[in-house]
Amino acid sequence: MTTLLQQIANGIALGATIGLIALGYTMVYGIIQLINFAHGEVFMVGAFGGLAVHRWLLPEAWQGDWYISLPLMIVGGVVVAVTIALIMERFAYRPLRNAPRLAPLITALGVSIVLQEAIRIWFPNAESAQAYPKAFIDAQVDLGPVSISASKLLIIVVSVALSVGLQLYVTKSRMGRAMRATAQDRDTARLMGVNPDRVIVLTFLIGAALAGVAGVLYGVDITNVDNAIGFQNGIFAFTAAVLGGIGSLRGAVIGAFIIGLIKTLGGQYMPGGTQYDYVWIFVVLIFVLVFRPQGLFGEAERVRA
Repeated sequence: MTTLLQQIANGIALGATIGLIALGYTMVYGIIQLINFAHGEVFMVGAFGGLAVHRWLLPEAWQGDWYISLPLMIVGGVVVAVTIALIMERFAYRPLRNAPRLAPLITALGVSIVLQEAIRIWFPNAESAQAYPKAFIDAQVDLGPVSISASKLLIIVVSVALSVGLQLYVTKSRMGRAMRATAQDRDTARLMGVNPDRVIVLTFLIGAALAGVAGVLYGVDITNVDNAIGFQNGIFAFTAAVLGGIGSLRGAVIGAFIIGLIKTLGGQYMPGGTQYDYVWIFVVLIFVLVFRPQGLFGEAERVRA
C-alpha cells in the first residue's frame, strides 16, 4: 500500500510539470488551430535559460540562498522562453496563418529541430546531461506513509496555482473574453473591436511563460537537463492535451495528471516495468479516443475557428 501511495505521489508531481506544458499546446490550438510541436522545446530553452542565469549571472554569494536564486532563475527561464516563443510566432507562424494546415505543422517540426541545435551550440555538450543546481530546499516531506521531495511538492503547488489562475483569467478578464471570442470566430471578434493579432501574441506569451516556469522547476527537481527534455515532455504534454480534449484548459490539466499517474503506476505494476510505461500511456489514449474522439472534456469546451 505504501508503494502504491508513493507512486501516486510521484505521478501527481510528474503530471503537474506536464500540465504546465500542456496548457500552452491547448491554448494555441484553441485560438488558431495550430499544433505547436515546438512548444516542448520552449520548455527546454526555459530550463536552460534558468541554468544560464545561475551559471553566468548570479553572484556566488547568492547561489546558496534558494529564496534569491530560484526566483531569479525562474525569471530568466520565463524571459528566454517568452522571447523565443514571440520570435517563433512572428517569423515562423504568422506568415503561414492562412496557409494549409500542413505548412505550419511542418514548420513547427523544423523550429523544434532548430531550437534543439541552437541549445547544443549555445551550451556545448548539451546533448548529454548538464548538472542543474538544486536551487530549493533539499529535504523530504512526509505525508503519512508517503515521502515526497520539497521540490516535487513545489512543482505541484505552483502548477495548481498557475492553472487555476489561468482559468480565472480566461473566464473572468476582458482579455480572456477576447481570447474566447477569437477562438470562436476570429472575423466576428475583429468586427467587435478585438485585435486577433494581439490575442494570438498574448496566447503564445502565456503558454511560453508557463513552460518556462515548468522548465526551471523540472531542472531543479531532477538536477540535470539536456536538449532532448523538450521532445520527451512535449510528447507527454501533447498526449495529455489530446486526452483531456485539446482546446480545453481543464482537460489539459486533468489529462496531464492522468498521464503522470499512468506512467508511474504502469512502470511499477504493469508487465515490462518502466521499459513499457510509454506503451500504457498510449494504450489508454487510444482506448479513450475510440469511445470519445473529442477527448474527455472536448465536447463541452472544444472551439473551432
